[in-house]
Amino acid sequence: MNDPAKEKVKITGTVIEKTTKQPLEYATITITDSKNPKVISGGITNAKGGFAIEVAPGIYNIKIEFISFKAVEFNNRSFEKNSDLGTIALSEDAAVLNEVVVRAEKSTVEIKLDKKVYNVGQDMIVKGGTVSNVLENVPSVTVDVEGNVSIRGNENVRIFIDGRPSNSLNMAEALRQIPADAIDKVEVITNPSARYDAEGGAGILNIVLKKGKNLGFNGSFIASTGIPETYGLSGDLNFKTKKLNFFTSTGYNYRTSEGAGLTYSQLLDSNKNTIGYTNEDKNTERIRKGISSKTGVEWTVAPNTFWTNSISYRDDRGSNNDLVNYNFFDGSYNFISKRYRLSEGDDNGNDTEFASNFLKNFNDNGHKLTVDFSYATNNDTENALITDETLNSNTPATYDSTFNKQKQNMIQVQTDYVLPFENGSQFEMGYKGNFNNLDNIYSVTTDDQGNPINSFLSNTLEYNERINALYTQYGFKLKKISYLFGLRWEDTKIDVNLLDTQNFNTKKYNNFFPSAFINYEISDESSVSLSYSKRLSRPRGRFLNPATNYSSNINLFRGNPDLDPSFTDKFDLGYLKKWEKVTFSTSMFFENTKDVFSFVRTETGDYVGNNPVVLSSPINLAKEQQFGFEFTLNYNPTKTWKLNSSFNLSNSKTTGSYTYTNVNNEVKTQELNNEAFSWFSRVSSRLTLPYKIDWQINGMYFGPRKTAQGKSLGNYVINTAFSKDILKDKGTIAFNVSDLFNSRKMKNDVNLPSVISYSEYQWRRRQFNLSFTYRLNMKKTDKPKQQRNNNDGGGDGGEFPG
Repeated sequence: MNDPAKEKVKITGTVIEKTTKQPLEYATITITDSKNPKVISGGITNAKGGFAIEVAPGIYNIKIEFISFKAVEFNNRSFEKNSDLGTIALSEDAAVLNEVVVRAEKSTVEIKLDKKVYNVGQDMIVKGGTVSNVLENVPSVTVDVEGNVSIRGNENVRIFIDGRPSNSLNMAEALRQIPADAIDKVEVITNPSARYDAEGGAGILNIVLKKGKNLGFNGSFIASTGIPETYGLSGDLNFKTKKLNFFTSTGYNYRTSEGAGLTYSQLLDSNKNTIGYTNEDKNTERIRKGISSKTGVEWTVAPNTFWTNSISYRDDRGSNNDLVNYNFFDGSYNFISKRYRLSEGDDNGNDTEFASNFLKNFNDNGHKLTVDFSYATNNDTENALITDETLNSNTPATYDSTFNKQKQNMIQVQTDYVLPFENGSQFEMGYKGNFNNLDNIYSVTTDDQGNPINSFLSNTLEYNERINALYTQYGFKLKKISYLFGLRWEDTKIDVNLLDTQNFNTKKYNNFFPSAFINYEISDESSVSLSYSKRLSRPRGRFLNPATNYSSNINLFRGNPDLDPSFTDKFDLGYLKKWEKVTFSTSMFFENTKDVFSFVRTETGDYVGNNPVVLSSPINLAKEQQFGFEFTLNYNPTKTWKLNSSFNLSNSKTTGSYTYTNVNNEVKTQELNNEAFSWFSRVSSRLTLPYKIDWQINGMYFGPRKTAQGKSLGNYVINTAFSKDILKDKGTIAFNVSDLFNSRKMKNDVNLPSVISYSEYQWRRRQFNLSFTYRLNMKKTDKPKQQRNNNDGGGDGGEFPG
């Protein structure tokens, strides 16, 4: 009999592929009693193939398994002290390979001490899609109809690509340019530790791209087509020797997105009497075509030293056509006139990035130093001609032109040092510098004169950002409790200058950002965690850019270059429980934010006929407090059926008012105090049908939400997909439908002093996609190995072994 009162011993080892000598991540280790089949303990291997399992001294049977490989067993082995099983090589099982139905995939969601990891794996519902489609399936994350990303309903999200921040002014559009098939995993960090950038009040999303690591020459090719007219071709190739690993990924895509919108407005005079109605219908067609490529090499300088360099390039161009029809009625709803407004635009842009990573492993226990450097440039130009004409009238058509040119340079320098100790604790420290320069010219002019139509519609933005950061953190484990404490310091200087109007703004501040995480292992199957972090949100993208969307001249949108950062204190209490077929996680969170960003609609004082010109723009409110719950449930009823679901509900309370001066120099004040309850839910099912056809379907519902100026109505979306492996599993055909019932529309009721309106907007109508994937010298079961730098987390010096 094994005496549980004895001090435990540690059993360690490393699992590799016998042929390639590469580590096998997620191999399963099962430890059973030598006298009966009772499972004593177990675990899975990490990214390096390693495992470490504690058991009471005794005699055990140990089994190491990985799907499609022959298992290795150690029977009746005595373990009276710490034992290392050494390197265990698994060889492929040809018989299993011919019979396997359910392919090896990473678990849908991994829960770590300070983040959740969503593994895209073989998620066929996003085949032929983009990163935006992937994010729609990630727990805690939502993507609205315009492509804006939120975590737990909060849009103050910081986006990383392979651990480096993306500073695109139009983040929603940038995410649509990355094909879904290039994504390996998405890390959701709702309460980031000190090792991560302090920016992102809602948290951080790190999108990790695939990187081939198999020895020899291998890769995959993907061809796709769709309706509305969409097609693409991409290839990922990898050639690895003992010293060098060459990798390249290149793709071309042509994508058509059709959208629609409407705004029905009731016009009021100062006595609240109806003086007219305006019905505005909008149809959009956006065509994007472009090529993107990333090529690099990883050099094994020494057995524990690696240097990776890569160059990325993207060329993207297309057209944007918006047709808006207006029908005008008097106060008795008698038809007056009809007008149309056609915006025909084109744009082109290119990005270039050089990235270098140096990694020195001092030993195999995680003691390492990493140094990263990247330099990126971005150029984008947009032009549009707007034709405005009232039908059946003597008024001639007017022609306006819009012009937008953006140039951006970004430099990032980062170094991280990780020092683990023999007692299981770990110390980290690092530096990070972000340096960003952006120039943006935007103008709206008349076709015949070339003069600005209105001073607030045109301007030149000069944006300079300098951020230097230092961090340190220390993690340790006492029995069943893991601790991680950190402190980050960031010094920020930002110049936001509007050159045409001589409006100069300098933002200088430096702040400390503490973080703390405590995790208690109730048992091997359950744990509870408590965390705190201080965050900030710097205004970026559409919040900051003063360029005005002029496709409608009565409903305008533009950013606010004078926004201040907001600061958030985040608290999170989480619980995780695992059963044989069920994994359940839940969290209760509270966020207190000062100077929160909020979009408000204001009457500018201008009129087009009887229609007041309404401007939507972000401002800083006084405070917002959000309290909510989140639930995630993964259930596998059978080996061929997987169910995933999540539910989020929250209550937010905002306080503040907004005072502004309209074009008539009239001072206006709006009270924006508001308390709102919101919720959304997601359900996904994956089932293997007869003839080995995989079927996946998911649905999302976004509940209604009260706003300070009206209400956002509920909406839902259903997506579905089918896939079939062919050519002895070297090929896969997938067919998917996005927004099956064409139901995903943003709906809003807005109440202003002189106008009451109802609006709907659909960024993209229903989309059909068909794709074919062919794998060269690799099987569907092959897992894309991570590059050795393992620097996927934007300053992630190493995972604390909690």
